[in-house]
Amino acid sequence: MAHVKSAATTSAQKGNVPGKRLGLKRNHGQYVKPGMIIVRQRGTKYVPGLNTKLARNYDIISRIHGIVQFRKIIRNRKVKTQVNVIPLEQEK
Repeated sequence: MAHVKSAATTSAQKGNVPGKRLGLKRNHGQYVKPGMIIVRQRGTKYVPGLNTKLARNYDIISRIHGIVQFRKIIRNRKVKTQVNVIPLEQEK
C-alpha cells in the first residue's frame, strides 16, 4: 500500500483555455478569392447563399472571386444572416 496520499487530478485545474478564434473573417464589401474562409462558426448562425459553401465544421467558404454581401433572412421562424459572394465584373 502507498504511504503517501495522491494529489488531486490535473483536469480540475484547466481553467484558462484559449479561445477558438471564431467569427467573421471578411466583412460586407470585402474582396474574397475562391477557398477563402468568410465565417468561422459552431452551428449555423450564418447560412451560405450564392457562390458560397458550408464546410463540415460549419465554416462558410467562398467559391469564386467576388465581394462579400450579408442579408437577413427568416428560416424556420428564426432570423438568420445569409452570406453571398457577388462576382466581379469581367475586366476588358
